[in-house]
Amino acid sequence: MASRVIFHIDMNSFYASVEQSHDPELKGKAIAIAGNPQERRGIIVTCSYEARAHGIYTTMQVHEAKRKLPGLILLPPNFDRYRVASKAMFDILRSYTHMVEPVSIDEGYLDVTELANERHAVEIAQEIQTRILSELDLPCSIGIAPNKFLAKTASDMKKPQGITILRKRDIREKLWPLPVIHMHGVGESTAAKLNGLKIETIGDLALANPGLIKEKMGKNGIRLQARANGVDDRLVDPDSIYDTKSVGTSTTLPVDETEEENLRLIFRQLCDKVANRLEAKELAGPTVSIQTRSSDWQNRTRSITLKNTVWKAEDINRTAWQLFTKHWNGEPLRLVGVTVSNVAGKGEVTEQLSIFNFQEHAKEEPILDLMSKLETRFGKKVVTKGAGNVKFKRTAQGSETSFSKDFLGDHDHDRK
Repeated sequence: MASRVIFHIDMNSFYASVEQSHDPELKGKAIAIAGNPQERRGIIVTCSYEARAHGIYTTMQVHEAKRKLPGLILLPPNFDRYRVASKAMFDILRSYTHMVEPVSIDEGYLDVTELANERHAVEIAQEIQTRILSELDLPCSIGIAPNKFLAKTASDMKKPQGITILRKRDIREKLWPLPVIHMHGVGESTAAKLNGLKIETIGDLALANPGLIKEKMGKNGIRLQARANGVDDRLVDPDSIYDTKSVGTSTTLPVDETEEENLRLIFRQLCDKVANRLEAKELAGPTVSIQTRSSDWQNRTRSITLKNTVWKAEDINRTAWQLFTKHWNGEPLRLVGVTVSNVAGKGEVTEQLSIFNFQEHAKEEPILDLMSKLETRFGKKVVTKGAGNVKFKRTAQGSETSFSKDFLGDHDHDRK
């Protein structure tokens, strides 16, 4: 792996940059892409670097941002525009190598190892950066490293329009002094656990007793410790993004909610959305999770793994509501969410018959009998059940997942 040359391309303030490219009069101005400013759920999705210079940041509430910077220009998100810009950016990346792994709408990895045998890696990065700026009028930062973790870390080091090389021999000087919260893959919860073990910096994590890390942090801790030492064996995989592992949705409530009946209705609506998304992608999964955020910003997640897979709204809702009522203490809530995870194609999962679902299978008997007769006459597989045979078979109304991931279905066409 030491011989690999990996790029991480990170578009700078992507949504805002696309808007400034679309309307040149916005260039040089403090702009922000935001939800509905009339509702509390209105938060800053992203903002230009001019806005950031005034202390505006992603996830800041709109009313707070306007109070801080009255002249801030607020724009609603235009997802079609961002989708087009993203595809154009990835088209440029694929003109250099087919080894492109999209991560989200505005970032991806490239393995340019073969290309770097003929040209210097920095020269290639400069050309990519220049083309994206000149052809799309969009800035980006590029990290260059021998693996994905270091490439991702490097791209964050200089924004906007930065190109940074990060080698394993550099990590002791450049990474180890930093607090663990600055490490890619470490969130607030993980950082708090590490701090509780007297691990304050990335260097502390790198040099910590592996036995302690495994005991207290499990497999994730071992993985993070390896990366703190610059070790990451993950390959750039152009297909990995299509392996959906979970389908979920959440909503920020316009007021702190304490009424159980209102919450029951909200959960039902969320479960309907999740079911539509599962249906659109012909997926099912055994694990149901709920997420809540209290009025004092305490985030909680609870989950259960069932014996059978679920994909129907009523099954998801029944499980999610049981989880919620079991763990909710009546505190006011500002956000709730529902997720089905460990998903796979319906045709790939085996459902165990139980007293609760045998009737449903019984209804299928006439259909199965007909299929058997057709196969006897015309041969095996002349008729197949639809689930699992077509990827992204159809799009159901309301089936969109988080936009940053959903757009990746566009890339499916590029592989054919």
